[in-house]
Amino acid sequence: MATTADTIIAALRSGHDELAALVRDLGPTDLTRPSGADEWQVSQVLSHLGSGAEINEATLEVALGERPALEADFNKQVWARWDAMTPIEHAEGFLEANRRLVERYESLDATARESVRIDLGFLPAPVDLATAAGMRLSEFALHQWDVEVAFNRWATVAPEAVPLLLDRLAGLLGWIARPDAIADRPVELALRLSDPDRSLGLRLTDRVELSELPEQPAGEIVAPAETFLRLAAGRLAPEHTPETITVTGPLGLDDLRRVFPGY
Repeated sequence: MATTADTIIAALRSGHDELAALVRDLGPTDLTRPSGADEWQVSQVLSHLGSGAEINEATLEVALGERPALEADFNKQVWARWDAMTPIEHAEGFLEANRRLVERYESLDATARESVRIDLGFLPAPVDLATAAGMRLSEFALHQWDVEVAFNRWATVAPEAVPLLLDRLAGLLGWIARPDAIADRPVELALRLSDPDRSLGLRLTDRVELSELPEQPAGEIVAPAETFLRLAAGRLAPEHTPETITVTGPLGLDDLRRVFPGY
């Protein structure tokens, strides 16, 4: 059954409320800490989320007929403005921009949630609200972790987002994975996830893709779904790896980290 826009919007709301509660208490020193995103401070993650919220709200307004089509350089203008902000302004701007975006999603009635089609600018055709909001959730939930892990090394991706992100993972592997990292060792692994429970195959050949559970896998990955999501997103460094993940067979966890370098 397809994920509904309602479920995704609810996850965006809870994620915003949780992250906003943390961000409101951060001072200048906190905002310049290294985040879970390589080479980004906490404030830079908030800048990315805030500018993304502004762009997403604008594309939604265009789809609703509330503003004309965006200028060709609209995104670049938004990014430049956010890049010029101070860390405190990043935090304050994120709180405002993301609140507005979530409230706009929430304000849409059932008819609009079903009928609106949004041109994101980088896909071949406009998409429905569930797809657009789902892409925002994939971005938001992982960057929420990037901020939270700066203050809690055992932070996890928000539980309400995990099954929703897991459902989107197959479509992302083609561009987030680097199969050339193990080009001389093509394998098919069993992938046994929990919370939610999933039994799948992970095929690593000239491309990386999910498949049906293989009858004779070369090895096995057993992990909570949240942990595997962070592995696939390049967010499972040794210091953030729980003991609940095990990898057996011809590839080790370090091999998989190279296949999934992050984005």
